[in-house]
Amino acid sequence: MSTMYAALLRGVNVSGRRRVPMPELREVLGELGHEDVATYLQSGNAVFSSASGDENSLAAELEQAIEARFGFPVDCLVRSAGYLAAVAGACPFPAAELEARQLHVTYFDKPVDAARFAALDAEAFRPEEFRLGARALYLYAPDGLGRSKLAVALGRPALTRGLVATSRNWNTVVKLVEMTRD
Repeated sequence: MSTMYAALLRGVNVSGRRRVPMPELREVLGELGHEDVATYLQSGNAVFSSASGDENSLAAELEQAIEARFGFPVDCLVRSAGYLAAVAGACPFPAAELEARQLHVTYFDKPVDAARFAALDAEAFRPEEFRLGARALYLYAPDGLGRSKLAVALGRPALTRGLVATSRNWNTVVKLVEMTRD
């Protein structure tokens, strides 16, 4: 029995660097034996089905294949359709009332607890807000990510040390849920 997954590549195709063309990413996933392969946008989002149920092994296998194909390492997170739907469903902000550019999800490779962010003075960044979820962080940035001071603070190495993290805007979060529906 196969499960649908999304692969979230970190930091590819940004400013012409670390180029991973989506047709080639689809080829790589097919060569790994995955089926129902599709990509979304140019920012490193792919969906596929696989009989393997181990997200970490699937991610490690994809990272190795990408490095072999393109010559540079790329951090990858692989998440099941069920997880993606649960993250979207658990959004603590009123997603239906917000513009997609105002809401983002950062996916982490492992659980993150509130203690990691305890030293951050969240009140100083209002009206921007963040909330933690299951291996995810939700960010409400009313003026968009490009103007978000909270996003900069949350991305500081002192807070993200030891984590693989990659962010997606709400449109992409919703689209990946739709694309991975069984």
